[in-house]
Amino acid sequence: MLSFTLKRLLTALPTLLLVSLAVFALVRAVPGDPASLMLGDMATEASVADLRAQMGLDRPLVTQFGLWMSRVLSGDLGQSIQFAVPVRPLLLDRFAVTAAVVVTAVAIAALIAVPAGLLAAWRQGSGWDLGVVATATLLMSVPSFWMGLLLLLVLGLQLGWLPVVGYVSMASDLKAGLIYLAMPVLTLVLVESGVLIRMARAAALEVLRLDYVAHARAKGLPEPIVLARHVLPNAFAPTWTLIGLVLGNLLGGIAVVETVFTLPGLGRLLVGAIFARDYPVIQGCMLFITFVYVLVNLVVDLLYPLFDPRVVAE
Repeated sequence: MLSFTLKRLLTALPTLLLVSLAVFALVRAVPGDPASLMLGDMATEASVADLRAQMGLDRPLVTQFGLWMSRVLSGDLGQSIQFAVPVRPLLLDRFAVTAAVVVTAVAIAALIAVPAGLLAAWRQGSGWDLGVVATATLLMSVPSFWMGLLLLLVLGLQLGWLPVVGYVSMASDLKAGLIYLAMPVLTLVLVESGVLIRMARAAALEVLRLDYVAHARAKGLPEPIVLARHVLPNAFAPTWTLIGLVLGNLLGGIAVVETVFTLPGLGRLLVGAIFARDYPVIQGCMLFITFVYVLVNLVVDLLYPLFDPRVVAE
């Protein structure tokens, strides 16, 4: 296990370095000068030049990248141009909102999808199976922004059960915070449940065809015990991998849902930084998202042997 962990960590380092280089190059290729943007249209050329010198934008790109990476390695992601605050605490504050929505949604989706997929595979060809597959396919086909707008229209405007816009931190008011996060979480649960159900069903169908399942049935074991003891542990491992991928993707790509529900999360911060040409925030967000994605996949790989008894970690 230790050697496997070290190998995965060594593999992640070049990934982070390449992503850092790509992000730095792409951000610098975006039209617009952050110094001119900060000072406004009435700024003089001298004041813009002074600000560019203070921000290091007048130096060669190689020097800028080297200085930025040296600060990143020391934990300094720079100063936000738009908010005039350090980038690192800003990212952590916004990420707390994103993580609360995404982790909760993925956990609920997995709790729904795994039993539904398992039962659909067990009753293959039945009305339950056809209904589960049809529902999963429909949910997979619905974009997250459309699902969010539909929930806003029905649950927010027509029924008035939940607030339409706004956000309240759960640290300040737990009940109000849960109410404001209910629709974003429900949106992601509905959208992501479809793909998890299909994966859980496919994995369970493969396991149900194996000889040891037939042997367990031949010994007279009840079906619930066969499903719980023999099918579920072996069928859950592929679904666990997909859960990790969904979690990593959502943590870095929830900007649409956050924009629909006006949540002050990491994705919405990144979108605002792009429009504001806030180089430090853009670079910090992209690097942080990559780090989280790599970390989530590392944890999934390390925990995989726990969910698949056929695999032994070396």
